[in-house]
Amino acid sequence: MRAETTDMGGYTLIENAPLGARNTLRVNVHATLLAEIREATKLPELLNFPAIRQRPLLVLGEGSNMLFTGDYDGTVLAMATRGVHVEHDGDNARIAVAAGERWDDFVRWTLGQGLAGLENLILIPGTVGAAPIQNIGAYGTEVAEFIESVEAWDTRERRVAVLGHADCAFAYRDSLFKHEPGRYIVTAVRFVLPRLRAPRLDYAGIREELTRMGIDKPAPFHVAEAVIHLRSRKLPDPAVIGNAGSFFKNPIVDTATAEALKAEHPELVAWPAGIGKTKLSAAWLIDTAGLKGAREGDAGISHRHALVLVNHGGASGGQLWAFAQHVIDTVRKRFGVTLEPEPLIVGADSQ
Repeated sequence: MRAETTDMGGYTLIENAPLGARNTLRVNVHATLLAEIREATKLPELLNFPAIRQRPLLVLGEGSNMLFTGDYDGTVLAMATRGVHVEHDGDNARIAVAAGERWDDFVRWTLGQGLAGLENLILIPGTVGAAPIQNIGAYGTEVAEFIESVEAWDTRERRVAVLGHADCAFAYRDSLFKHEPGRYIVTAVRFVLPRLRAPRLDYAGIREELTRMGIDKPAPFHVAEAVIHLRSRKLPDPAVIGNAGSFFKNPIVDTATAEALKAEHPELVAWPAGIGKTKLSAAWLIDTAGLKGAREGDAGISHRHALVLVNHGGASGGQLWAFAQHVIDTVRKRFGVTLEPEPLIVGADSQ
């Protein structure tokens, strides 16, 4: 059945929509209906259609943090809104950004404006609207640190909601939006970014990369360049091989468990994670379990980074999810630690 497209002014509806080019794992699935919205004010009208109210609804950015295990029998809502509005407030800038803006484009724009804070988060795929949901993070920085508020359409109360930083309940790769799935559709994010800020360099080789670059007094754009170099060397490009970046969260365990593991495996990589808690390196666990570079058919783990689940070509979503579960089971049996997927698993129970 061919896809049928209808332009409604402010949004476009596509029936039997192919999603293979809309998810970075390159899983070839279809959605019953795809609604691509260009004007956030049209959301109430769109969501009021009986055909949409009566089916499941899934919000999709660039599909960089999602694994489809099969066709989606419902409506996929793709945010295609655009716009950046800046207000200057002394040494800070308050920036309201439409949910459909590309995250990496926005980070590069902030650097061009002489703003600091997001440089460690450069080259992360996805949209601005998806950033607070996952509380994206990399190289020692989480986006929540710079979010003042999130504007969203509350599907339960059918109104625009503005959630302050505290309301969003940010945590490691977590937020309110993940605990109340389907309730909020993020339409814009407001950031507060400083012009002057001490760079965050104590993570994953940034200082060493800056030294290699010959930089001893790094500005934000220098740090961003160092992160680009590091990410490009370590992480496969989704344009070259299907992947969703880091697929597994670093597990957080009680300190006693971590110390017992450290006694058995002195080389274990771990970091403090609050009182009585320790964060373990999922990459180390997977690599030590012998799974880095492993594959079954076209589903596997990248040979460049043990956290990255890859599609070597024609793997289905079900095959990718089965391989991910194999990784989880292997690590659990070897170390007694249960890994959790970072992306949203659509069509399967991720527990």
